[in-house]
Amino acid sequence: MEIKGVDRGRNLCGNKGDFTNPNGNVFRRNTMVSRALIGDPPTKISTFCPKNSSVWTLKPQEKTVCKYWMSGHCTRGDKCWYSHSWSLGGGFAMLAKLEGHKKAVQGVALPSGSDKLYSGSSDGTARIWDCNTGKCVQLIKLGNEVGCLITEGPWVFIGMKNVVKALNIHTANEFNLKGPVGQVYAMVVASDMLFAGAQNGAIIVWRGSSKASSFQAAASLEGHTGAVLCLAVGEKKLFSGSADQTIRVWDTDTLHCIKSLNGHADAVMSLLYCNGCLFSCSLDCTVKVWFAKEGQNWEVIYSHNEENGVLTLCGMNDAETKPVLFCSCNDNTVRLYELPSFSERGRLFSKQEVRVIERGPDGLFFTGDATGSLTVWRWLQKPQGGAS
Repeated sequence: MEIKGVDRGRNLCGNKGDFTNPNGNVFRRNTMVSRALIGDPPTKISTFCPKNSSVWTLKPQEKTVCKYWMSGHCTRGDKCWYSHSWSLGGGFAMLAKLEGHKKAVQGVALPSGSDKLYSGSSDGTARIWDCNTGKCVQLIKLGNEVGCLITEGPWVFIGMKNVVKALNIHTANEFNLKGPVGQVYAMVVASDMLFAGAQNGAIIVWRGSSKASSFQAAASLEGHTGAVLCLAVGEKKLFSGSADQTIRVWDTDTLHCIKSLNGHADAVMSLLYCNGCLFSCSLDCTVKVWFAKEGQNWEVIYSHNEENGVLTLCGMNDAETKPVLFCSCNDNTVRLYELPSFSERGRLFSKQEVRVIERGPDGLFFTGDATGSLTVWRWLQKPQGGAS
């Protein structure tokens, strides 16, 4: 069976042409937004600096959300000084909240061509949701808590303690892939291989075969001294972030580590590769943008500071094809930043921290939080007559 597909590190930006960071250093790379995010025509972007904000940029005077309203106990109603909304800013809207999981949502996946949404949770279950009705149509009791869940082609992969479960949504074939030691926190697919980052610091690799109804163990990538918490791929490279505060760069052809990146002062929680640039976030309250100026000489070309630890990154184009970076922080908010300016254009709120952000087709995207709530959002077209 083949697990070949598009690299999960789909880009917000390319790898040729001029690139300038806020300090004025120029690098050669592409400045075209990839259409791979939502399939729309590319749009030029400029440099990482506080300018070029759009009509959707968050206004400073907009109110924060009412914590009493979120818990259902605000008695002021329309007279409340704070916002009674799950979001601030414009350009997107909440469509539905899918309730059912009892603990944190750790993974969300919408297989290509399917009308079923898959989610996995720390409550030891996976749920299958009907995209037309929003109803849960199947509950899968897994026996162990889910650490991550992804999809590639017809496959849904569920990372758990000491195992990865592979489900084929077309044939109903199911396999348990052994090899990980401890909880599997991150997975990614590239070059017909499935990579799984585990609690013991190893990355287990399997190859999918079109001739055999199974996956074959290929390698165990060693080097991290802490749990592997996040993975990303792009341009024949695998990037891994760890609780040991480092990022490692691996060659997917040789499966050798070619570089170790040191720049964070706490656990590296999430990685996003953008064809030439690597975004990383950490509990040290920073988002860093890395670029390899020559060969594998990766350098931090921009660092964005938050007031709280950053848990998850996700990049996508909005309805106007503008690139937006989602940053989930451990203050129960998700910040939306327009790239490359890092101008804040909105926030999403949740009762507890958002662990998962996943983009979908047709302008949809999904967030899953630590309460077990799964929220469906959609990008909106810019209002007629708005500023360009």
